[in-house]
Formats: sequence, structure tokens, C-alpha cells
Amino acid sequence: MTPLYTPLSSIPNFRDVGVFVNDATGSRRVQAGVLFRGARPDEASFQDRQRLTKDYGLKSIIDLRTKTEHIEQAQKRDAKIKASALVPQSNDDVAEPLKIPSITYHEVNFNGSAFSRMLISKLTWMEFFRLIGLMMFGYRLDAIKILAPSMEEMGLIGLAISSLDVCTKEVKQIFDVLADEANWPTLVHCTQGKDRTGLIVMLLLFLLEVEMDAIEKDYLLSEPELEAERPGRVKEMGSIGLSERFALCPPDVVKRVHGHLEEKYGGVEGYLQGVGVTQEMLERVKKILREDAV
Repeated sequence: MTPLYTPLSSIPNFRDVGVFVNDATGSRRVQAGVLFRGARPDEASFQDRQRLTKDYGLKSIIDLRTKTEHIEQAQKRDAKIKASALVPQSNDDVAEPLKIPSITYHEVNFNGSAFSRMLISKLTWMEFFRLIGLMMFGYRLDAIKILAPSMEEMGLIGLAISSLDVCTKEVKQIFDVLADEANWPTLVHCTQGKDRTGLIVMLLLFLLEVEMDAIEKDYLLSEPELEAERPGRVKEMGSIGLSERFALCPPDVVKRVHGHLEEKYGGVEGYLQGVGVTQEMLERVKKILREDAV
């Protein structure tokens, strides 16, 4: 098995984007130590939490997860705490809160209302009313299962492209955070740190005109990095009607996303300006990510 790239054992799929891209290109294209990506840091060990704040100097975390994902994570955390109560020794890891106190969190539900409306628009009236009924009575996972066939049909590439088109408010929120120097170094994450996180990292690397091969390597690295938890993720996705392919990294995602941005918006800057990111904000983000890199 290929050794994992992540330097933190308790945060899946974690890496310094600048370090990885510079290694992949053999040059200093992106500033190291400012942009990190990964899966959920909620269950990070006491030692890794210390490393995030002391070694990496992390100032902020951009959390792209949905309300349902936050509820599920809190339930898992509660179960872990209850289980630890049976162990007589103290446990720093379990005692830690979900959030790291010294870090500022920015919660952006990337697959929020606009994304939901896009998927709902594909339902029949009968499916729509069933969805509403399930949501009203708190059956969120059963409700999501009604949307699964449309998600399956679109696949990860279709969902990535549609996300760019409809999640414009959320993209603007993210770049509002990124344009403020006080928020760096920052960690961008979702549940797996693969698709939504990958999409935001793609936008940033497109903005820096990083070679396509390096951006692809960064995206595709998530598959081996998440291999250990793949069986569990496949089971969870199956429970809401999604197939195993949603645990994979389609090799042509980056090229397809880049092509869509070029064809529909004239490039990544045209897209970002269209969602409300000013040129001044773009230059600020580029300066932070490029400063001393070359």
C-alpha cells in the first residue's frame, strides 16, 4: 500500500496544498503553510489539535458541510464520549470539544438552499410532496434518499459543475473569508475533504494558473488518502441510495470543471467576478497564496 501523504494521523486526507503542488510541479508555485485541505477535523487527537495551532499556526477553518452532516458528526461524537465513560483512564481526545477554541470557524453550507432547489427541481410532484413530508417529521436521511437518483444520474462531475453554477452565494461567502488576511493560514474541509473541498481548491489553483497535471494529482490523491474509511463511507452512502462511485475520484473532474469555467464564464476570474468577488479581492487572495512562492 502507498504510504499516506498526510502528516496528521487523526485528520483524514489532510495536506498543505502549497507543499503538495510545489512537490508535484518541481517549483515554488504556491506559498507553503497558508492553505490546508482535509476531511473533518472534529475527531482530531489532542496532539494533532496542538499541531494545527502551534506548528501550522492555523487561524481559521472553512467548514463546507450541511446541517445533516453536522448532526451526524455530533451524534458520532456523543457515542464516542459515552463509550469512553466505560474506560477508567482520562482521555484528552474525548474530552476535547468538536471545535478548537483558538481557531475561528466559518461555516458555509456549500450544498445549501440553491443546491437543494436544483435537485428538487428534478423531482416529480409526488416525489416532492413525499420529500416535504419526510423533512417535516425529521426523517432527513430518508428525504435525501429521494434525491439520490438525480445525484446518481449527474455523477460527481455533473454535481461539481452544477455546484459552481448554483452555489454562487456560497462561493462568494468563501472568498469573503479568503480575502481577509486575518483568516490565514486556513483549512478548508468537508466530510471527506474530497469533492466540495476539492472544488474550492481547484478554483484557487486555477486562479494561480497552476499546471493542470498538478491540480489533478492533488484532487486524485484524496482517493488513496481515504481508502481506510472507504468501506464505512460506502455503507453510509448506500443507506441514502448512492453508489460506491461517490467514494471515488473521477480522473477527468479537473479538466471538465476547467472546461466549463472557460466555456461558460470565460475562465475562473470571470466566474468569480460574476458571483460577486471583486478584482481587489482576487488580487489579495493571489498575493497571499503567491507571496514569496516564486
